[in-house]
Amino acid sequence: MEIDLGKNAFDIDFHPSRDLITAGLIDGNLHLYRYSANVKPQRLLKVRAHTESCRAVRFINDGQAIVTCSPDKSILSTDVETGSAIARLEDAHSAAINRLINLSEATIATGDDEGCIKVWDTRQRTCCNTFAAHQEYVSDMFYASDSMKLLGTSGDGTLSVCNLRRNKVQAQSEFSEDELLSVVLMKNGQKVVCGSQTGTLLLYSWGCFKDCSDRFVDLSPNSVDALLKLDEDRIITGSENGLISLVGILPNRIIQPIAEHSEYPVERLAFSHNRKFLGSIAHDEMLKLWDLDELLQDSGKTQTSQDAVADGDSDEMDLEISHPKINKGTKRKSESKGTDLNSSGSFFADL
Repeated sequence: MEIDLGKNAFDIDFHPSRDLITAGLIDGNLHLYRYSANVKPQRLLKVRAHTESCRAVRFINDGQAIVTCSPDKSILSTDVETGSAIARLEDAHSAAINRLINLSEATIATGDDEGCIKVWDTRQRTCCNTFAAHQEYVSDMFYASDSMKLLGTSGDGTLSVCNLRRNKVQAQSEFSEDELLSVVLMKNGQKVVCGSQTGTLLLYSWGCFKDCSDRFVDLSPNSVDALLKLDEDRIITGSENGLISLVGILPNRIIQPIAEHSEYPVERLAFSHNRKFLGSIAHDEMLKLWDLDELLQDSGKTQTSQDAVADGDSDEMDLEISHPKINKGTKRKSESKGTDLNSSGSFFADL
């Protein structure tokens, strides 16, 4: 299924229990659609959410509201049923807000263009934590719920680990050779995978964040703007050349390209609540919904064929011994650029 948004979108999110998907657009509008198999998606809401672009969107409070953020530094909560504003927080950050993710049932994290990460209680509408995590824009975040650590990547080329219990930046990697754009946690919490501007996937071992332990270069030279964890061994990548690929981690390999956006850079990927659909947006102004079962079924057939002829070197990883420490001064961002849910009670009890 395809939805012509009419404008480029920066983020999408699926409702946690209903067949709804929302998109934040470059013109500041928020769209909400109802979808179902073999039926044209229906737009339910179009809301003027921000005066500038709507860079990130998430359903919150069990899907009763949608929260958005923008370069205008505001955070807006919108009612799903009526489209009316529930609350708006002006000047939530001192710089343009770029990224937003869910942490628990009632907490979110936001990251801005100057490297600041904040944690918010959506019901109390208050800031719980503030981290000066990076020198450049926060490109992506991932929440490790078991350890209450918030992983962040940035245009400054570093990976940060924010400890929510101690309210401090616990660890930070050395500067990589290029900007880090996306991040997921794999291998039962043992490996952090980061996508980069040059298309290299950097793998960090948990607890050893100073330098990456492995590098996977087969997606180069196209930047990896989006990473979506399928399971502990496989991720779905969205690249600058429009390809959406299924990639294995340790052993590192491209299992198969599974979809594409006609050579337009893929901006964001997401799963529907029942994982039946994979949603994707790109710079072609299209929101596409892919049948995930069909994609994985096709990839399984291809992988069986590949395994029959694969040589012994195909699954080897590239090892990186060391990186020079480089201060990244450039910024890739121009207007182009989830997580496990816990109860809010246990979240703040630990805090």
